[in-house]
Amino acid sequence: MKNKGKMIVPKLRFRGFNDSWNKKQLNSLADKISDKNSSLLNHVLTNSATDGIVNQKEYFEREIVTTSNISNYFVVDKNDYVYNPRISINALVGPISKNHIGKGVMSPLYTVFRFRNIENDFFEHFFNSSHWHKYILDEANTGARFDRISISDAKFMNMPVALPPEEEEQQKVADCLTSLDILISAENKKLEQLKNHKKGLMQKLFPAEGKIMPEWRFPEFRDSGEWDEKSVKELGVTISGLTYTPNDIRRTGLLVLRSSNVQNSQIELKDNVYVRTDIKGATLTQKNDILICVRNGSKALIGKNALFPGNMPLCTHGAFMTVFRAINPSFCFQLFQTNKYENQVNADLGATINSINSNQFKKYTFVVPNNIDEQQKIADCLSSVDELISEQAKKVDELKEHKKGLMQGLFPSLEEVQ
Repeated sequence: MKNKGKMIVPKLRFRGFNDSWNKKQLNSLADKISDKNSSLLNHVLTNSATDGIVNQKEYFEREIVTTSNISNYFVVDKNDYVYNPRISINALVGPISKNHIGKGVMSPLYTVFRFRNIENDFFEHFFNSSHWHKYILDEANTGARFDRISISDAKFMNMPVALPPEEEEQQKVADCLTSLDILISAENKKLEQLKNHKKGLMQKLFPAEGKIMPEWRFPEFRDSGEWDEKSVKELGVTISGLTYTPNDIRRTGLLVLRSSNVQNSQIELKDNVYVRTDIKGATLTQKNDILICVRNGSKALIGKNALFPGNMPLCTHGAFMTVFRAINPSFCFQLFQTNKYENQVNADLGATINSINSNQFKKYTFVVPNNIDEQQKIADCLSSVDELISEQAKKVDELKEHKKGLMQGLFPSLEEVQ
């Protein structure tokens, strides 16, 4: 079958399949579902860009809507698909997800549709790809909210898709990507287990709230005496960040570390800003400095920190960041991963404040061993787990990138289909 003289075929294909894929419109395969919640079901679902369709109350750990406000919500069944037009970093045109958790109700802002005959997961994987994004962007109404795609239901259901003519090929594509999902899930579970293992270790190796001794202690330090309470000011010095203007920014030069450069307690150099090298007021970052976010539009980022590694380009840090230069950097970094640290940060933020005051930060207190060798032993133990976590996270990310590449090859370009 040809499309304006062109065969509709993916770049990657399973052996034995040679026919052109069929060009279809979504509304020829699926029906839009708009059954209202007349029986007042109260199982409210939401479509998350990262986790798919989830129970709203459990996901947000609170009630978002009351049962009196959901009579106009759509009823969705298991295996229905839901489009959430809200834009995010993880869903550039909003996510389309398959409902795996059962019957519930969804916001009328969403588009719900149900396939008539597709029994496999072919389209679940297709909608996890980016092949359909261009059509949505082309058909979206101008002047829409910056955080939401505005597209009519009719245009959405007119979306062109490509489908293998044989069900066996559909199944092979779905099975291939599903098997990779299972592998990613298993490796992600290992990652979460490592993170939980570290949390458990920290609870044993650092004293509980109100205590001056930890539950666990290394044998060689059991006779080293009690731990003492110390303030951050006694553990090192803070260095304020650089204030710069747009006129100071350059394509290359002195790298200014910002909150986006702190990812999962590590320095990430993907979203970089450079300023001229002769700028005044910059303090060069050194190996083992601890970079801390002290001001940000998102409260969730306040207090996030990372230990500065070696072999880095010439760096300083921005005004919304602070560098803590510690007497024992690796130990202090682990202190800044504890519940004690997080509780002190949260106590400072309050209802409206999105920053940590430098003077207040210096007053944060921790119960620590006086023996610096014991401090280092704790740091080395926890750092070794951090290395395992980092390696496992890298493995998960590589598998996700591998899946993205596979999806790009296993589905034909929708531009060709159009």
